[in-house]
Amino acid sequence: MHKFFLSIFFALVLLLPCTKAESSQKSILDSVLERGVLRVGFDTFVPWAMKNADGDYVGFEIDVARRLAQDMGVQVEFVPTKWSGIIPALLTNKFDIVIGGMGILPSRNLKVNFSIPYEYSGMSVVASTKAAPDMTSLADLNTSDRILAVKTGATSVAAAQKHMPLATLRMFDDEAQALQEVLNGRAHAMVASAPFPEQQALRHNNSLYLPLRGELFTKEPIGFALRKGDVDFLNFLNNWITVMQTDGWLEERHSYWFKTVDWERELQ
Repeated sequence: MHKFFLSIFFALVLLLPCTKAESSQKSILDSVLERGVLRVGFDTFVPWAMKNADGDYVGFEIDVARRLAQDMGVQVEFVPTKWSGIIPALLTNKFDIVIGGMGILPSRNLKVNFSIPYEYSGMSVVASTKAAPDMTSLADLNTSDRILAVKTGATSVAAAQKHMPLATLRMFDDEAQALQEVLNGRAHAMVASAPFPEQQALRHNNSLYLPLRGELFTKEPIGFALRKGDVDFLNFLNNWITVMQTDGWLEERHSYWFKTVDWERELQ
């Protein structure tokens, strides 16, 4: 019995250095400030992040990352990463944070921590002014005589089936084909993730309009993703988002990238 308790004692002693090291682990925030560089993981997706004519990254997320680094007093290093591997790359320290339009989902939250939302994504609708000029609500879309174009396999399919179950869905291999169906008058409207409908209404303002006036009928909160266990970095990010929302900077950048197509000049 005496030997048993001695074994337990020595086992606990051996664990003490690990516990101490873990408790004194440096915050990513401190590491970034010492390094002078914030490493940002992301994937390209218009207009969140993309390359301009000079090969530089531009987009809503790029603006957010640059401003965040600026307010931290550090440089920013962009680390483009395939979406399928972006969380494993974060967890293996390939970068410090994901700023890439990542939806806050419980399944993801089991692996990473999320900041409070700094933006929202969701579904929108663009309609034909000739085929369906009178629509102003989801109820107008949810009738048996309405034809809605969607991209096969996209989340817009499930959204349309849930919110407009009476309408007929026509599915196409890509968004361009679905849009053409509306432009040709063979479908009354198209359901897609924002900002695609909004941008098409701007490009084809003589033949397309936004029946929901640009409002999203589903909303998915978007947050910064970071490794677990870093209270200081999470606190800083949450407060930074609050400040940027309060002074209108986030809304101004969102309006530029999602409610206009002025930025297309940067890609030419």
